[in-house]
Amino acid sequence: MAKAKAAPTSSSGGKAAKKKKWSKGKVKDKAQHAVTLDKALYDRILKEVPTFRFISQSILIERLKVNGSLARIAIRHLEKEGQIKRIVHHSAQLIYTRSSGGT
Repeated sequence: MAKAKAAPTSSSGGKAAKKKKWSKGKVKDKAQHAVTLDKALYDRILKEVPTFRFISQSILIERLKVNGSLARIAIRHLEKEGQIKRIVHHSAQLIYTRSSGGT
């Protein structure tokens, strides 16, 4: 016990007197994603999404900057048209791929 008390006083020096300053933390900018579907965005979804090799809700949100609900609706629409096919059906994450085997 006495040995444990003696060691910090000799090795720490003046550093023990300074109080730790906590960082404020990094603040992430709020994403400005589209919440409505206009003609330009609809055409872009129909053109680009069927060419993706891996399609999920989070991929559409990240690449097309759309809201999560819009991404789900777009995926359902493309699957109904037969442009994409489902690989994995899970309650949390639906994973799709392009339906044609081209490049």
